Amino acid sequence: MFGLGWPEVVIILIAAVLVFGPKKIPELGSTFGKTLRGFKEGVSQAEAEQDAQEEDYRS
Repeated sequence: MFGLGWPEVVIILIAAVLVFGPKKIPELGSTFGKTLRGFKEGVSQAEAEQDAQEEDYRS
């Protein structure tokens, strides 16, 4: 997981709870998940477009 061990993950989670509060953490997780999903979709779309362009170039 990004080269982090469990102790580092626990420290980050504790810091997040202290900064944002326990009620805000699920909302932040949801927002992060949606952002990550959108980024992955954008990357796969860009790869598909690049593959299509390379195929057109070869033809």
